[in-house]
Amino acid sequence: MKVIYDVATDVVRIIFREAIVEDFSEDRPGVTVNYDVEDKIVALEIKNASKIIENPRSLEHIVVE
Repeated sequence: MKVIYDVATDVVRIIFREAIVEDFSEDRPGVTVNYDVEDKIVALEIKNASKIIENPRSLEHIVVE
């Protein structure tokens, strides 16, 4: 999984796995879900991230077992 924050466009992209995006949906304004050919989620894009995420330049990674 990768998390990318593009300062220039103010977009956070969470990539769950590498795959070719075949389709997408934007059920809520500013949030795009990308899907592969099997209709499985590949990535999420959050536009205007700095207005939604407290600090988009910071990332905390927690694994709960």
